[in-house]
Amino acid sequence: MSKYLIEGTYAADGAKGLLKQGGTSRHAQITAMVEGLGGSIEAFYWAFGESDFYIFADLPDNATAAAIGLTVSGSGAVRTRTTVLLTPEEIDQAQRRTVDYKAPGA
Repeated sequence: MSKYLIEGTYAADGAKGLLKQGGTSRHAQITAMVEGLGGSIEAFYWAFGESDFYIFADLPDNATAAAIGLTVSGSGAVRTRTTVLLTPEEIDQAQRRTVDYKAPGA
């Protein structure tokens, strides 16, 4: 499983739905969606600021993460942004790989 940070911002209709259903109801619905795709929610937070919520999720793969983003953002009620999260060990693996690259103009 890979870890993802999913940030979301509600459009006006989404905010109206949140006001009607409440935060715990939305959390339960999102958890059920993620678990139905073989994933799990590590943490879910509501926030003030540019994003309305932050979700830390374990998902089977990038295609699953993309499917969630496309479906949720496609509703028009929420705009999402998904970030792939890497563990320190994954960075160590990347650091050990040799990459043949020359910067432009080098």
